[in-house]
Amino acid sequence: QVQLVESGGGLVQAGGSLRLSCAASGRTFSRYAMGWFRQAPGKEREFVAAMSWAGVTTYYADSVKGRFTISRNNAKSTVYLQMNSLKPEDTAVYSCAAGGNIATTTTSYDYWGQGTQVTVSS
Repeated sequence: QVQLVESGGGLVQAGGSLRLSCAASGRTFSRYAMGWFRQAPGKEREFVAAMSWAGVTTYYADSVKGRFTISRNNAKSTVYLQMNSLKPEDTAVYSCAAGGNIATTTTSYDYWGQGTQVTVSS
């Protein structure tokens, strides 16, 4: 079993920045690929970013490339999502996920956090 807890969400003005954290416990964190997804009201959950367990491979959605950065600190069992130049359309509940292999689809991940709300005002 892997438990994931997100933090760092909040209200920010357009153009601002936030850093989300996802703390993991349970099975060995370093063996899992990690992903970030988001879901806005009335929309399907969409892929945001992912990183392989070794940190060598990263994927980003086109909508966030150049603005968001995923990173991880395996010694602290924590994955981060640095979000810069935030836009109102980034408003959503952001969730982290853990899986055996890096992927961009929700079905590829085995464990999920409860999510943290990010609201970007215009």
